[in-house]
Amino acid sequence: MSTPVMPTPEVTGTDVTAPATAPAEPGVLRFPADFLWGTATAAYQIEGAAGADGRGPSIWDTFSHTPGRVANGDTGDVAVDHYHRYAEDVALLAALGVRAYRFSVSWPRVQPEGRGPANEPGLDFYRRLVDALVGAGIEPVVTLYHWDLPQALQDVGGWAVRDTAARFADYAAMMAGALGDRVQHWTTLNEPWCSAFLGYATGLHAPGIADPAQAFPAAHHLLLGHGLASHAIRAATLAGAQVSLVLNPAPVTAASDRPADLDAARRVDAVQNRLFLEPVLRGHYPATWSPTRPGGPAGASSGPATSTSSRRRWTCSGSTTTSRYGWRPVRRTCPDTPARPAPGYCRPLVPAPRWTGRSNRPGCSTCCCGSTPDTGGCRCW
Repeated sequence: MSTPVMPTPEVTGTDVTAPATAPAEPGVLRFPADFLWGTATAAYQIEGAAGADGRGPSIWDTFSHTPGRVANGDTGDVAVDHYHRYAEDVALLAALGVRAYRFSVSWPRVQPEGRGPANEPGLDFYRRLVDALVGAGIEPVVTLYHWDLPQALQDVGGWAVRDTAARFADYAAMMAGALGDRVQHWTTLNEPWCSAFLGYATGLHAPGIADPAQAFPAAHHLLLGHGLASHAIRAATLAGAQVSLVLNPAPVTAASDRPADLDAARRVDAVQNRLFLEPVLRGHYPATWSPTRPGGPAGASSGPATSTSSRRRWTCSGSTTTSRYGWRPVRRTCPDTPARPAPGYCRPLVPAPRWTGRSNRPGCSTCCCGSTPDTGGCRCW
């Protein structure tokens, strides 16, 4: 597995809009005259000041400070020091003729624990930044989440648990209340596919968890957070404010016309694209697959947990494990000998000290996460 490189700020264009009077050319598509061209960044990529003015740690702080996670051991502790040099950066944008600037808010800078009252020095930074942009004739486009979840929320499960969506909505309402009188363009999440699958399935991004069983609930809760946050923003901003979601779709083509290849392409397209597009555009998950029921894509051997309540249930060859925090079988098949279930029969979806769960297998009694001995022959991790 290759070591990820710290993401670099993206450039989405400059003001090169074609004149509205440009002659039409057959077969040529043109951007509308009022299309906003600009640049985009993310808070952890550029701000630095990781411990300044009450900012709390994010999952990217933790991830990048973990040896071996990021190439060269790079971190965002200083970055380009945008937090202290934002006025110079806005002047550079103006000199380039940029019409719009999409930046993200560092959630732990304005709400260090991911819940509770605002950190006013953090909010003041974004107020100053928006004022500087508006004063320079640059349209501010605010992204509320570009992957830097407060570490405090990850410590209790992160996006794999439903409560994070509610915390995100509260945070969105806070930011809309602080900036909604000057900001017309809002983005809730940047590329939630990356957050869910690179963060929780492969572990290539923060929080670095390699457990596909957590990725699907994370995807569902990210989408839920987008919906809740959208309502909160519209309730607190100027009339006509636009709320969007940034996705990263990818074309999926079958290797051949063989049924197996066509089915593989359908499954990949469901996870890469339709998992996010269909709920937003059509109000439901793909007809043949849903992340809110076990099984995932039709015929898949493993899939996401039920995410519509705080209790999740997993089935394994007719036997079920369940707990408030979401236990799941580690083995594909349940042990044949009830008196001696295999070690690691169940473990929690999210790490925490001494969470309890119960297996309904005979011989498996209540077990405690974090305890080393087997309890009733059932070992919990």
